[in-house]
Amino acid sequence: MNPTLIELCRQLKLPYVAETVMQKANPELTETITEILMAEIYGRQRMKLSRLMSKASFPQIKTFENYCFENITFPTSSSKETVRGLKWLEDKENLLMLGAVGTGKTHLAIAIGVEACRREYSAKFFRVADLIAILQQKHTEGLLVKFRRELLKFDLLILDELGYVPFHQTGSELLFNVIANCYERQSVIVTSNLDFGQWNTIFGDTKLTAAMVDRLIHHAHILTFAGESYRLRNALGNLKS
Repeated sequence: MNPTLIELCRQLKLPYVAETVMQKANPELTETITEILMAEIYGRQRMKLSRLMSKASFPQIKTFENYCFENITFPTSSSKETVRGLKWLEDKENLLMLGAVGTGKTHLAIAIGVEACRREYSAKFFRVADLIAILQQKHTEGLLVKFRRELLKFDLLILDELGYVPFHQTGSELLFNVIANCYERQSVIVTSNLDFGQWNTIFGDTKLTAAMVDRLIHHAHILTFAGESYRLRNALGNLKS
């Protein structure tokens, strides 16, 4: 029997097709059916990727291509290969990206999310301020519990730009509950321009901030971004040219 045809039929849950084709003992028929089934699998994969990318709500598409990792300091337990390999996602660990504005945190977070979708993981991107606004709206409408359940369906949550806007107490508590629900169930990427010691200025509650940081850093890879803003550098370059 043709092992490729057998595997394709197994993937498509067509247990009797391979047996029937092999009984014909016709190499040309076997090759034709194999090509048809491969086209079906590739089509399904493209459709699934399209659905995953749509649900992820990335603000733009970024990839690893030409991305520079030189300004990133990795912990001893991690590396560029570890981050790109997504083993941490399989293990439901977190990535925390800390550094100044414009140093490539959001680009890398999106690139990881896109790669996760390509590998058939589900991802969801939020700017933190937008997520809190959604949480507050759902709370007002009585739909908060349903929304939290929907968030738990994703393998990866990307929370971008934590630290740019301070939150009211209610918003901080709502965000904490989302992160607490993720703990050891799914992976979270957080990008922030603030060190952990400064997060209290955003959340306004020392105990809540400590509890949130505790849940995020347990099973986490903390990446530190250095260097000047890419956007500022490009803007200054354009002014000089």
